[in-house]
Amino acid sequence: MRGQATSGQVREKVEKKKETTACSTSHNNHHQKRQQQSSVRLLSLSVHVMGNCGTREESAVISNAQVQLQLHTLSLSDKNADKKQQHTRSISDLSDPSTPRNMEDSRKNAVLYTHVISFTLFELETITKSFRSDYILGEGGFGTVYKGYIDENVRVGLKSLPVAVKVLNKEGHQGHREWLTEVNFLGQLRHPNLVKLIGYCCEDDHRLLVYEFMFRGSLENHLFRKATIPLSWATRMMIALGAAKGLAFLHNAERPVIYRDFKTSNILVDSDYTAKLSDFGLAKAGPQGDETHVSTRVMGTYGYAAPEYVMTGHLTARSDVYSFGVVLLELLTGRKSVDKTRPSKEQSLVDWARPKLNDKRKLLQIIDPRLENQYSVRAAQKACSLAYYCLSQNPKARPLMSDVVETLEPLQQTKVTMNEVTSSLSSNLTVGGAVRPFAMGGVPEYRLPQRFVSNVGSAGCRSPNPNCSPSGPAACRVR
Repeated sequence: MRGQATSGQVREKVEKKKETTACSTSHNNHHQKRQQQSSVRLLSLSVHVMGNCGTREESAVISNAQVQLQLHTLSLSDKNADKKQQHTRSISDLSDPSTPRNMEDSRKNAVLYTHVISFTLFELETITKSFRSDYILGEGGFGTVYKGYIDENVRVGLKSLPVAVKVLNKEGHQGHREWLTEVNFLGQLRHPNLVKLIGYCCEDDHRLLVYEFMFRGSLENHLFRKATIPLSWATRMMIALGAAKGLAFLHNAERPVIYRDFKTSNILVDSDYTAKLSDFGLAKAGPQGDETHVSTRVMGTYGYAAPEYVMTGHLTARSDVYSFGVVLLELLTGRKSVDKTRPSKEQSLVDWARPKLNDKRKLLQIIDPRLENQYSVRAAQKACSLAYYCLSQNPKARPLMSDVVETLEPLQQTKVTMNEVTSSLSSNLTVGGAVRPFAMGGVPEYRLPQRFVSNVGSAGCRSPNPNCSPSGPAACRVR
């Protein structure tokens, strides 16, 4: 019995040892797998931090394929994600490089990047004089913008051109994603009302973007800086139309794009007051197929974001329409979307102005008083009515941006005489009918401030051509 017991104990010990060995093997395999995953993540992070980046001594041009490699490495950490999550994210956009579908789309669109120049950090230091403080055009949460000038002294074959160089803050993964989003969207999209991306730089942990130089700076500065001459009604309507065309192009692209950060500081104007949208760091690809919206983390600027987006995180093209309505309201009133210096009831521009926009007796009370005698009542009525519907709480009640463009185009008229303006102001308000010409005078001269909040012009920039606003063919087909 004792021998049997002893034998049984031995067998039990052997079995336990086998189980222990199996568990140890399983644990080691699991640990090894985690090490492999960790190595992949470290490799991804290494590529992410180092980018496609050569050293300053290297003169090789960074290829678009290397940019796509970054997109691919960023996707490795999510490659084994839940199938359902992948399905729900199948409407993903280029601003989320972690999605496998984006890798495929980006590779397919690689040919569209051939016109974007890859600069070395040394080259950008050269054109900004080592990022001298007196070359600063503006600063913000995104980083710092410097003026510069590229020519054959920087690299043989480069066209002489004034540029703006944005140096992004080193904010880790999110900062890199926003940089990569701009390279992707502006690397593909070409339109007269989108700022042109000239090139980019990814070297070590440095992320820079090079844009065409916009001589007159941001709409925000022209509207709200006391040192500038007020924009005329005609110029404001022209800027509104240009910005609307830019949004309409994005919404009607083969792969629709939601801008998500439409505001006056992101609308830049060139020497001819052509409006161009800039800063695509928060842009998202729109819903596709049967999807009605894109679910995303709420980002943007307080005072411009659509209420349903703020409440639910559901993003659609109509969210941009609401933001456009806010900017149009700023153009009409000369007031900021949020102004804490005003009485409490007037601090929110939308809350204060929208009830008056559709009231014939009150709408003229909210028009910027500096625009007196520059517009007809019918033109003001038309523009105010457009803003009213763009700012509807119900997204489905808002117009499409293509409809906004059609509404604004008749307001781009020629000069009117003082008698016509006086007559229109004294006439009875009516609904319907054609809009009369309203604009007075030509485009006013502007004294450019020395320093702007956004990408702006400066008298110190050398340029062989005072009117530098190139516009290439649209790379994305519009339906």
